[in-house]
Amino acid sequence: MSTSGDSVATPGYPGGSAPTLNIANVLTMTRLAMVPLFVVCMFFEDPLWRFAAFTVFVLASVTDRIDGELARRRNLVTNFGKLADPIADKALTGAALVVLSMLSELWWWVTLVILGRELAITALRYAVLRHGVIPASRGGKIKTVLQVVAIAAFLFPLPAALMIVPQVLMAAALLVTVITGLDYVVQAYRLRRDASGGVTALRPHPNAQDSS
Repeated sequence: MSTSGDSVATPGYPGGSAPTLNIANVLTMTRLAMVPLFVVCMFFEDPLWRFAAFTVFVLASVTDRIDGELARRRNLVTNFGKLADPIADKALTGAALVVLSMLSELWWWVTLVILGRELAITALRYAVLRHGVIPASRGGKIKTVLQVVAIAAFLFPLPAALMIVPQVLMAAALLVTVITGLDYVVQAYRLRRDASGGVTALRPHPNAQDSS
């Protein structure tokens, strides 16, 4: 069932709109529902529960890739999906970072920098929306992959001798997170400057997956 407010023009569907209740959106909501399950698993000390948390996180992360591909290939892009997908992504990585810090496995300042960057850039993109859309960058996609891999490495019950691996990965993710955040600030400034000068900003393809 769909309404004009919940869908975007999509060829191949009655009325030109993809239904809100589709496989891509179901996967997105499943990923969001897996977040509390992941958090619960993290607070059990048994190594089996830790491996369960790792498995849930990886599976949830994989659904992000799958639902995006399905939405693009089957023309299932909806306004609901555009809103819910980044929320589910940030809820998953945010919960993982916070829980790791609560368990004293990751410095709080790292979590605060990453989450602060995500919130600030999201707010910035909405703030300049009237001037145009800041398209997702290649750096943003690399940042997302590095964050997921680094978190997964922290979650996996590695021996103490190998804990340098997730630390190096997280350092790389943090560096790219900060650099891409600064890049978005520069893009936002240029967007406002060009809009003030009467230059129309280019908008990404409506089926493009957001990855800030």
